Amino acid sequence: MQIGIIGGTGAEGRGLAARLAAASLPVQVGSRTIDRARETVERIRAANASLPLTAASNDEVIEQSAIIFLAVPFAGAVEIVSTQAGRFKPGTLLVDLTVPLKFDGGVPALESIPEGSAAEHLRARLPPQVRMAATLKTVPAAVLGHVDMMLDCDEFVCGDSPETRAAVMDVLGRIPGLRLIDAGDLDASRTLERMTLLAIRINKRYRVRTARFRVVGV
Repeated sequence: MQIGIIGGTGAEGRGLAARLAAASLPVQVGSRTIDRARETVERIRAANASLPLTAASNDEVIEQSAIIFLAVPFAGAVEIVSTQAGRFKPGTLLVDLTVPLKFDGGVPALESIPEGSAAEHLRARLPPQVRMAATLKTVPAAVLGHVDMMLDCDEFVCGDSPETRAAVMDVLGRIPGLRLIDAGDLDASRTLERMTLLAIRINKRYRVRTARFRVVGV
């Protein structure tokens, strides 16, 4: 099962790649430039040379990976999906990590998305044979990218079918300290993206960067 990360050189993508590879999953680290992808792979492997990581362009990730995580800013994700939609193989599982954030005078808010959420906006631009899920929207990139830090939290997975959600939960469930919660259909991403905004505001108020969520009673 080949896993690819579009935007694998940023803090979020790099942290996800390192954590999945540490769980013995083969991961393609994608970037717009192959040199940046190679530098990131070398950086991650500095701690463990045997990690199953390969460098790739974002185009190669689309062509070769069965499960693809979108770890780029929302605007970049829209551009990639809009221009590359026809290149995704039937049955590919695209996992949206994006949140349509904007900052007005330093105050965080969500952009108004006609479809209701970033994930639904992307779904509308994909062919029906491509599966779609959304997750890792409430785990701060600073936490995910700090691979020595135990995640120690819950994360929510929504998607366009139970099978899609199960596939994502199977992959991410191999990361130590991360419990996955099935949040149902893709429209749950509207709530998850607002939870991201809430986490950012909590972080700002308490002057931390690590606020995240845990569900009790489940």
